Order: sequence, then structure tokens, then C-alpha cells
Amino acid sequence: MTLKEQLDTAMKQAMKARDDLRLSAVRMVRSTVKNREIEQQRELDDQGVIEVISSMVKQRRESIRLYGEGNRPDLVAKEEAELAVLLGFLPAQLTGDEIAELVAKVIGETEAHGIKDMGRVMKALTPLTAGRADGKTVSDTVRRLLS
Repeated sequence: MTLKEQLDTAMKQAMKARDDLRLSAVRMVRSTVKNREIEQQRELDDQGVIEVISSMVKQRRESIRLYGEGNRPDLVAKEEAELAVLLGFLPAQLTGDEIAELVAKVIGETEAHGIKDMGRVMKALTPLTAGRADGKTVSDTVRRLLS
């Protein structure tokens, strides 16, 4: 079952269960995927859908941070609930230890020696972590291990 089919099924289930929050989040994902397909003038595969969902997860995390700073617990709760729904459609997320292990392996393969080689390491890591880890977390880990 493709990711787009999973989204359709999730939307139907949310409608039947009258789960407004989940329904809203799934509709938002489907709408964003459709808009991206129109922009690129081609149908997205599962990897493309994962990229869309990953960017939405990143937006939710930033919104949670900003709403928290703005003392808006009601909006923080809404964004966290949407984030939980979005994460359900992504592959299992990597833990900090798994990210560090993967980064160390790629550093060895690319023979990176310092922070100046960070771009080369990130280029090799991005396809391996797409949708499975936050880019900022991966970048921070690379920076820490290259220093």
C-alpha cells in the first residue's frame, strides 16, 4: 500500500470516527501533496510524499517552539497533536545513538577530517536519513563529531 493510499484510508477512518483533529491533519497533508504534484507537474512517489510530510513536521516543531515562547499553550497542544498524526505516516525515526553511529560510518567512508568536510558528509547522509531524522539533529551530530 502506497503512502497516498494510506492517507486516503486514514482520512476515511477519521471521518467514520468523527476525529476532527486527525481528519484536519490528514486533509492538510493530502492538500499539500496535491499542490506539490501540481507544482512539479508529476505524481509524487512515496519518497516525495515523505519529503512533504517531513517539511510539515519541521513546520509543526517550529510552531510549537514559537507558540511556547508566546505563552500559547492552547496552540501548542493543537500543534503537538497534529505533529503526532504526521509522525505516524513517516518511517520509524532514528534515535540519537543511531544517528551518531550512521554519521560516524559516513565520516569514515568519506574520509572527512574536519569541519570543512561537513558538506561532503551531509551530502552522503541526507539520502540515508530523509524522513527518518530531523536535518538539524543530523547536522548538529556531524558538526560535533567533526570537531
